[in-house]
Amino acid sequence: MKNKELSVIFNEMADLLEIKGEQVFRINSYRRAARTIKDLADDIETVAGDGELAKLPGIGKSTAEKIEEYLNKGKISKHQALLQSVPAGLPALLNIPGMGPKKIALAWKALDVTGVSDLKRVIDSGELAQLKGMGAKSVEQIAAGLQFAEGVSDRTPLGLAWPLAEELAEHMRKVKGVRRVEIGGSLRRGCETIGDLDLLCEAKDGERVVQAFTSLPHTKSVLASGKTKGSIMVDRRDGAEIQVDCRVVPKESFGAALQYFTGSKEHNVRLREIAVKKKWKLNEWGLFDGDTQLAGKDEASIYKKLGVPFVPPEQREDRGEFDLSKPERLITLKDIRGDLHSHTTASDGKTDAETMARAAADLGYEYIAITDHSKSSAVANGLSIDRMWRQIEKLRELNKRLDTITVLVGCECDILADGSLDYPDKILAACDFIVASVHSAMRQDREKITARVTMAMENPHVCVLGHPTARLINRREPMDLDMAAVVAKAAETDTALELNASWQRLDLNDRHVRMAVDAGVKISINTDSHSVAQFDQMKLGVATARRGWARAKDVINTLPLPSLRNWIAAKRERA
Repeated sequence: MKNKELSVIFNEMADLLEIKGEQVFRINSYRRAARTIKDLADDIETVAGDGELAKLPGIGKSTAEKIEEYLNKGKISKHQALLQSVPAGLPALLNIPGMGPKKIALAWKALDVTGVSDLKRVIDSGELAQLKGMGAKSVEQIAAGLQFAEGVSDRTPLGLAWPLAEELAEHMRKVKGVRRVEIGGSLRRGCETIGDLDLLCEAKDGERVVQAFTSLPHTKSVLASGKTKGSIMVDRRDGAEIQVDCRVVPKESFGAALQYFTGSKEHNVRLREIAVKKKWKLNEWGLFDGDTQLAGKDEASIYKKLGVPFVPPEQREDRGEFDLSKPERLITLKDIRGDLHSHTTASDGKTDAETMARAAADLGYEYIAITDHSKSSAVANGLSIDRMWRQIEKLRELNKRLDTITVLVGCECDILADGSLDYPDKILAACDFIVASVHSAMRQDREKITARVTMAMENPHVCVLGHPTARLINRREPMDLDMAAVVAKAAETDTALELNASWQRLDLNDRHVRMAVDAGVKISINTDSHSVAQFDQMKLGVATARRGWARAKDVINTLPLPSLRNWIAAKRERA
């Protein structure tokens, strides 16, 4: 699917137009097109082939022609012209948190900033802070954003790496002589960002398998090709590249290799230390006593022989997993009974409520909470008070027509800058489920933003604190929250903390999940879906929850519906 690629291009075109100071309506038209394409459940090539492009919201004749041009030629002439109309280093500044199109335009036109090196120069000289519309605080945030961007630019978000790795693995499973293929590395551990991808293949003829790997249609360049290992560069869905390594190992060593190349390095060091104490040797070929192989055909045999409990990949970080005498079962995707944060066409979603509900039912869910945006989220078409009352009535009527799933009437209510909520209690009380989230004034200082969030959790109608830190992976740093205070308030008020499974967020992160679980605070794993296709992101949230050692009993949307309703009622009554 080329949906993601096109969405990125249209957003970049909008950014470039804004940098150049073009008309607002043209900028907004490209942004609308980017959102439509990004949230489209169907393949854009299929839609174009059926002649249905013009029926998509925000896609006019001119935009449809640009989409067709990209599908036919792999590029859009207007996009290329815009790139050539500004200095080559300017678009890279868009990746720096705090440097939006308007600030880039200001720095370019006033200080001749044409790239990252120029930006560093004017920050260090103090010239940037002297510009009208900047100021010391803005420049401080830009400097921090620059440092943040340079630190993450070579990491691939889990949500981009996972489908690519699965696609490549599926190709390798079809290669003659390959008996088994597994994904290893940090992806198998569910890390939020990935350095490169690791594939392990069980086969006898390693050289032939490596040749097949380096000849995959995804290959942009070949870095290495040997008898047992190959390395290639492939395109990510956002246009960047990522390295993929493939190792071929024999059956008797496959488990050892999978364990070794899954990592983490710290976990593996601890395992080797245990082996050394027994005067054994552990490496990617197996567990050995001298020349005798003791284990290695599968992972479990290694842990068993070493006398330690089997550790799931997501826990292999040397964060206490070796201290567990009997590890508890971690949450799995099958434990999830519903999604408690989703959006529809009532606000900024791309799918109507009934379609979303029926798609959730097809996944086997018992319930779904429809939580469209509240009135202050103007950019997300937030519902006015009148529209929200009509939404409540509409969803109640929808429930009467559905017999395979229950729709919980809800909203994602903005936490305003002073800590108050965007809707009056009367509306909140009329809903079944409330997600409260910060969407504005994210740069408040630590004390103020923490007080704001904890104040919102004191409202008895608030069930979940949505995407608590408001971070966007590789794009926006988290708010400066005192997470210990937030977790303590969640425990005090019996408010669940959301693990937002959207691949751009994964918020809470794994360490914050662990902190919450250890404090007895409940987690809610939700996809924040704006279309049916995004329900698939639940697996990313579950992986992150497992990294935080969450069990099914720690997550509210593993509860049967009657138990969930009782939890909500108890929270309101206790308050």
